[in-house]
Amino acid sequence: MKTFLTALPRLSPDRLQSVFPVLDWGRRYDRAQFAGDMTAAVIVTIMLIPQSLAYALLAGLPAEVGLYASILPLVFYAIFGTSRALAVGPVAVVSLMTASALAPLGLKTLAEYTAAAAVLALLSGLVLLGMGVLRLGVVANFLSHPVIAGFITASGILIASSQMKHILGIKAHGHTLPEILGSIWTELPQTNGPTLVIGGIALAFLFWVRKGLAGLLKSRFGMSAHAAATTARVGPVFAVIGTTVAAWALDLPGAGVSVVGTVPTGLPPLGLPSMDVGLLSALIGPAVLISIIGYVESVSVAQTLAAKRKQRIEPNQELIALGASNISSGLSGGYPVTGGFARSVVNFDAGAQTPAAGAFTAVGLLLAALMLTPLLYFLPKATLAATIIVAVLSLVDLSILTRAWSYSRADFAAVLGTIVLTLGVGVEVGVATGVLVSLALFVWKTSRPHVAEVGQVPGSQHFRNIHRHKVITDPAILTLRIDESLYFANARRMEDLILARVYQNRDQLKHVVLMCSAVNEIDLSALESLEAINQRLTDQGITLHLSEVKGPVMDRLKCSHFLDELSGEVFLSQYDAFATLTGRLHTGDKSVA
Repeated sequence: MKTFLTALPRLSPDRLQSVFPVLDWGRRYDRAQFAGDMTAAVIVTIMLIPQSLAYALLAGLPAEVGLYASILPLVFYAIFGTSRALAVGPVAVVSLMTASALAPLGLKTLAEYTAAAAVLALLSGLVLLGMGVLRLGVVANFLSHPVIAGFITASGILIASSQMKHILGIKAHGHTLPEILGSIWTELPQTNGPTLVIGGIALAFLFWVRKGLAGLLKSRFGMSAHAAATTARVGPVFAVIGTTVAAWALDLPGAGVSVVGTVPTGLPPLGLPSMDVGLLSALIGPAVLISIIGYVESVSVAQTLAAKRKQRIEPNQELIALGASNISSGLSGGYPVTGGFARSVVNFDAGAQTPAAGAFTAVGLLLAALMLTPLLYFLPKATLAATIIVAVLSLVDLSILTRAWSYSRADFAAVLGTIVLTLGVGVEVGVATGVLVSLALFVWKTSRPHVAEVGQVPGSQHFRNIHRHKVITDPAILTLRIDESLYFANARRMEDLILARVYQNRDQLKHVVLMCSAVNEIDLSALESLEAINQRLTDQGITLHLSEVKGPVMDRLKCSHFLDELSGEVFLSQYDAFATLTGRLHTGDKSVA
């Protein structure tokens, strides 16, 4: 610690602000921003109390763990985060992934399960922190949008299905869709009537709140669209209050309705959770997946909200902020967290101006943990399940399948594979397979580069595909435009394709020009193929030329002997190549033939 503190003064102010963004916005903080942040904090706090409880139950954890995971992470994000509106805490998808990661461990007690969840948060935080230090935000790009969309859709279906047991008041189990549905079908005769009634009412009310409350508030009470939308988003609070009062007044626990029960009052427990080498090795893989999925979700939300106010975020700093938030969650009895869409939108719409809104929200949740938890005793679990179901069904977007099918069969395969395997095998297998399928399809597509024969568009210096445009060509000159970077996976195919084209025109052909405008890289395997092509053409009395070679590619070629052995020239543009070579052919100049 002493070394760290003595090193701080050596950092420049700009460097300090990049590491601790709070130093940037904090020194300009004013009353207007404080008013906006406090308003947002009050609204988000009201929204997060039932949401945090619900997501903890989804993860298989005690309800209070959801509150613990929503306090310190908000404070640490306020210190390290670059988004002015992102609200960090438990979210549905990460809660599902947490449950999937912990279920196979066979933990015998709830205390062991809770400690393992905290360890998972610590590992996720360390992974994110390490990625941030190494500036590896680009790793998230390996998750294509179709894969993310398919994974979130499948996760939404899984989550909604898993919560139906609470609506029905039965004991179902399973971590895949077939297991969950089979278990629900088996237990269906044991449905508890009062639980079904209160769960059905909560579901109907929450769906109406999401679809109709805002319109009613605008038309009947004259609220502005902004105020009505914000009020509608905290609708779950009304469901919580109403069903809790009903459960208390009607003694519904005596009728078999499951309630939250005693929620401990007090501060989050601070300290390292118990762990061992076996637990760490079992959780490191899920921690990496949770980190990447959580980061992608968080950054997507943050960038969307920042764009609305013409602000920007720093992706690599977001890794550090989310890493610190997860570490703080693990040290305070929580579980993995990330930036949530719903709470962030409410935070944004309610007027949050700076990350201080998150810190104020943390204070509100801390007060709730200290004073309000006894009031939650009679809260029906069916109400929390209804809250989760309504929230996650908005994530389900099966239209991605039709859109992917009509646009790209490869993307459709990635989406379908992700959805099917997530539903049928498990969360980790689903997302991992989606990534692998995306990478495999990328390699397959780039291994089959499009190579077009081009000619000059009359009256211009442009060259286009001879099969798509009316162009000027010369039978003695074959110009091939290579529309892909050249590397080991496509080098041999490119070599065979070019030589096949040459064979078709070998009688009159004198020159071959490779138009490299789309080539961003040539690796060693591709270089060897170019050398082989050059030698084969030379043996047939045909000259090889290059055109429109990009600077970085030319720099690499200069490091080899290829340019010295090239039988032809490297032209700045395809127009120069065509004009020069046709001129030489017409004047009988054989200097390069």
